[in-house]
Amino acid sequence: MTLEDFWAYDDGTDTCYELENGELIAMSPESDLNQRIASFLFAYFLQLGISSQHLRPKLEVIVLGARATIRIPDLTVLTDEGLTALAGATQATVTMDMPPLRLVVEVVSPGKKNVDRDYRYKRSQYQARGIEHYWIVDPNAQKVTIFHLVEGLYEETVFRGEDAIASPFLTEVSVETPPTAATFLSAGDHA
Repeated sequence: MTLEDFWAYDDGTDTCYELENGELIAMSPESDLNQRIASFLFAYFLQLGISSQHLRPKLEVIVLGARATIRIPDLTVLTDEGLTALAGATQATVTMDMPPLRLVVEVVSPGKKNVDRDYRYKRSQYQARGIEHYWIVDPNAQKVTIFHLVEGLYEETVFRGEDAIASPFLTEVSVETPPTAATFLSAGDHA
């Protein structure tokens, strides 16, 4: 399937798909907790002073693959240049000729395929795409994994429980008191 085929595809259902190497991949329905985590992070970033214009849930991101590949992260943060590039676009898609995103957040759904997709495939694709910050919030494994791009490769740090999230992204937006992994994993109910 090409990008154009993907954008034109409609099977008459509400199923959300990603495109992986030209093949449709049905995304499993999000659990209530996963949706609450993504919503909590959206609200948290707003409280940090990141404008709602820069925040995008479920934004299509074209990444490198053997064939056409589109990922749809749970939440993204655009750079100022990315915001400008999307202004007036007819398709809410970050194309290969646009600046990379500032941050991508994936909330892991249960199942080996979902874990492999978020930890392995998306990690390498987001890294190759030059996305500076990639966060994986994994309520199943009860951990938050923070990736930061350093000289073209992701450096990884894992946080659990009451570990304070130390992230270059949070430093950039001047967070004085970083949240704990438990705060993210519980969608703020733990705060």
